[in-house]
Amino acid sequence: MTRLYFVRHGKTEWNLESRYQGAGGDSPLLEQSYEEMKELADHFYNVSFAHIFASPIKRARITAETIAEHLKTQPQITLLSRLAEFNLGKMEGMKFADVEKQFPEEFINFRTQPDRYDPSRIGGESYQDVIDRMTPAIMDIVREYPNENVMIVSHGAALNAEMNHLLGASLPNLKKRGGLANTSTTIIDTKNNGQSFELIDWNDTDYLNRKIDKTDIV
Repeated sequence: MTRLYFVRHGKTEWNLESRYQGAGGDSPLLEQSYEEMKELADHFYNVSFAHIFASPIKRARITAETIAEHLKTQPQITLLSRLAEFNLGKMEGMKFADVEKQFPEEFINFRTQPDRYDPSRIGGESYQDVIDRMTPAIMDIVREYPNENVMIVSHGAALNAEMNHLLGASLPNLKKRGGLANTSTTIIDTKNNGQSFELIDWNDTDYLNRKIDKTDIV
């Protein structure tokens, strides 16, 4: 059994401003985020991680590096492009409110109806596109690290889609478990040599010394 610790990156300026970042957009991590990464590392300090895999996008890479520095085992980090956030095309850098006005159908479907989300007008990736590129990476990790703990640092929308897919949710039901907060951890165990997955903990933020607000969640 491989235990997978899925971590969403720390909070950024654009998260605070309610802007879409996506795969091509990025913004600096907030100062408070570095402390929260340390709080996460303290919480899992005695867990022996065989490896950390992370999205190469700066906000995720720095999150992985900061956490690794403060873990007892200080595991090696490998960056995988397959773990990047959704390509959100024209929506990247835009405030949520502006996207809702300019691309109302894409806005509502991206948030609540993954099976109806068509990114062709904005030039982005669909939910199935993201699942199709992330799942092989996760399966490779499971095969490479049987019976070990592995941390995966990625992004809110991409992680939400992929984790729910691994847990057996159909495309219309990918959003049923709710969103993920910045610097949250979701723990999933493999079963039957990676043929199935079991949810242990969803969107845990109990180790953070602050209340979660709406700008934290995607």
